[in-house]
Amino acid sequence: MKFQAPSGTRDFYPEQMAWRNFLFDVWRRVSIRNGYEQVDGPIYESLALYEVKSGGEMVGQTFRVRHPESDDERYAIRPEFTPTLARMVAERANTLAKPIKWFSLPNVCRAERPQRGRLREHLQWNIDLIGLDSALADAEVIFTAVDAMAALGLGPDQVRVKISHRQTLAHILGKMGISDDKLLEAFELLDRRDKIEPDAFTAAAADLGMDPNCVARFDQTCRLKCQAGDLEPVREQLGMNDDLGELGALDEQLRAFDILDWCEYDLGIVRGFAYYTGTVFEVHETSGVERAVAGGGRYDNLIELFGGPKLSAVGFGMGDVVISLVLADKGLVPEDVSPRPDVFVFAVEPGVVAHATQLTARLRRAGLHARCSYRTTRNIGKLLKQADATRARSAVIVGSEIERGVIAVKNLESGEQAEVAIADLVEHVKAGNDL
Repeated sequence: MKFQAPSGTRDFYPEQMAWRNFLFDVWRRVSIRNGYEQVDGPIYESLALYEVKSGGEMVGQTFRVRHPESDDERYAIRPEFTPTLARMVAERANTLAKPIKWFSLPNVCRAERPQRGRLREHLQWNIDLIGLDSALADAEVIFTAVDAMAALGLGPDQVRVKISHRQTLAHILGKMGISDDKLLEAFELLDRRDKIEPDAFTAAAADLGMDPNCVARFDQTCRLKCQAGDLEPVREQLGMNDDLGELGALDEQLRAFDILDWCEYDLGIVRGFAYYTGTVFEVHETSGVERAVAGGGRYDNLIELFGGPKLSAVGFGMGDVVISLVLADKGLVPEDVSPRPDVFVFAVEPGVVAHATQLTARLRRAGLHARCSYRTTRNIGKLLKQADATRARSAVIVGSEIERGVIAVKNLESGEQAEVAIADLVEHVKAGNDL
């Protein structure tokens, strides 16, 4: 029988694993320098955990797991990490120092149709800041996303953070005659505006109780955008002259973090999940070819839903699939991110193979990345070609001269070759690689 990976999943061969590790290293470095600590949780949880957070919305996308000895236990492979995070915080909320700043790098699975930018299993970077009420938390989380974009070589001309605020949008919708009990439906319609035909959008807006004039204003609101640092268009839409409350405070913090040029306000961004309570945002590449690179917002009621105290929270998730597509499209994926050996060791005659093995072990014990050839030939050119293929910085050529206590070392970048005492080999290789 011939087997293949399940649809919507990936195999990671060495070159794909090298890219995955490279991306994870960037995410990890950015998280740590912004003050976040890494956490993780089970690959599967009680299905009820996801029902608490999102009702049927997320539950319908879960892969179910049945305990082999009990039909009563209902589990699901995690479709996202936020419910696990909320459970973990709720369990120890009274002992955790506030604010809580955590990051995670889980793999998640969702039972949905595979398509460009979306698979059934993907890797995700999550950032969450819990226990800080002010707009400083929202801005710092957004700054962390921007920091990662910059670390990957992207700029504000290539990706934009599109920001909205649910309470601000609710105020606008209320002025259009949408009642409080219809707000979630209005948010869902806004979230789907680019996925449905204009006539269907107009009909759905009318079903919310709006007259034709309000439907036109509703559509206009969907498309209202303005550069961060300039909230005047939003004030005009609201008919307000004040500081816009939380949105105005966020704008001041974005200015303080010096990321206004990365950000814009887009009232059509609402995020699909009902648990968002304030700021919501998505990171998009500017050409519009790919789906959102990242998305998140403020979810102040979630920890309480899991039995913990009322704690404010804001966070985002960034999957590896879309960001990898964006970086490839922009030519920002390094040609080779696999680990580069410090040294490559080979023997040129059978009688010195044991010596080559001993030298390889010595180099590795000294902390150097040392690889070796598993074949012996007097054709040094072939062995040097093998060393070049690994991108090694230096080659140790083990020949009969080892009987005199010396070894030939070739710097594969400069082409220079020297005879080095065995006792000095480690320091010579280290010094040569530092050049």
